[in-house]
Amino acid sequence: YDELLPNFSSELFNIGADETWDLGKGQSKKLCDRIGKGRVYLDFLKKIHREVSVRGKRMMFWGDIILKYPKLIRELGKLGRGALPHGRADRQVSPTMSVIALNWGYEANHPFEKEAAQFAKAKIPFYVCPGTSTWMTLVGKHDNALANLRAAAKAGKKFGALGYLNTDWGDGGHPQPLAVSWPLFAAGAALAWNSKALDEKNLLNVLSRDVFEDPTGKVAAAAFKLGFAHQKLGVKALNETPLGTVIAAPKPAERELFCRNGLKWFAKIPAKKILATLKEIQKQRATLRRANPRSDSGKILAAELELAARMAEQSCQFMLWQQALAAGSPSRVENLRKSGLAELRRLARDFDRLWPLRNKRTTEKCSPFLQWRMEDYRRGSRTVASANP
Repeated sequence: YDELLPNFSSELFNIGADETWDLGKGQSKKLCDRIGKGRVYLDFLKKIHREVSVRGKRMMFWGDIILKYPKLIRELGKLGRGALPHGRADRQVSPTMSVIALNWGYEANHPFEKEAAQFAKAKIPFYVCPGTSTWMTLVGKHDNALANLRAAAKAGKKFGALGYLNTDWGDGGHPQPLAVSWPLFAAGAALAWNSKALDEKNLLNVLSRDVFEDPTGKVAAAAFKLGFAHQKLGVKALNETPLGTVIAAPKPAERELFCRNGLKWFAKIPAKKILATLKEIQKQRATLRRANPRSDSGKILAAELELAARMAEQSCQFMLWQQALAAGSPSRVENLRKSGLAELRRLARDFDRLWPLRNKRTTEKCSPFLQWRMEDYRRGSRTVASANP
């Protein structure tokens, strides 16, 4: 901390401390067996809090784990100057020593009200932390995101949240471009300001004027509607849509968690629904082609949306190919294979061209799945066999 913290001016320091899957295993098993996982976790938070406090920072932490131990939550509210190590009370400390809990959840039905009430009752300052739902979707999951953003704002207002943190994650290499998240960034900002007054028409107007810089309004309209295209598939899953996970599915042998369901969706979605979804994506791509962004930034955002939509299209095409393979339709298999390979090659080139315009790193870690799907097309029947449960 002595090396890292002086490089940042903010008094807030997020230590993380979420999703502690390995707590109670390995080195912590004996201690957890003796005093309990909750106590081990809370004692660790206290130690980190002391280190953060004596360095003049206010500790933030993700609140999902402590919520599992309601009886221990009250102790967090007592953390303050009295928690400093002996002999170090003269060190510079933040004026407010209490912790800030980050109450996160990303589904439409996340129980923000129940969880916010627990933090409020314990007098622990907290933020509500919804999300954009763009990760593992490529073009968004806007119905879920908007409900999630609204629920967080409502609960935050009701129980006195200190802040509203709209999160945007990048599971599976973060292949979704920034343009896909902008409608949800703007929606979150509006709801954080007024939890009851999100006007979607005004939202699109603001996006067109201030973000996409497109007087036609076509980029914003397409960006918004693409986020609902997944509904036509008729399936639901936590933290993903098939449009995002089919094309980005990891190789089965790698046991990767992100996008792991991707290669199985073809067996659960009728071809009729896949084709309807494909038609909707193509409709929004046509809308994008009629746009006229006036700035370089707006043009890049429009190109990013087009790239994301094309990748989502390929999720549909790949499922149709898997179905044809499973049904034993050789001519259809070959036609879909050829067109799929050609488009994936073009996508790989365009991804490599567009990514560096906004991002510092290479595409090595964020688009290898394009090569994986090309390999699947070449392998043929083994892809369906490995995907079946």
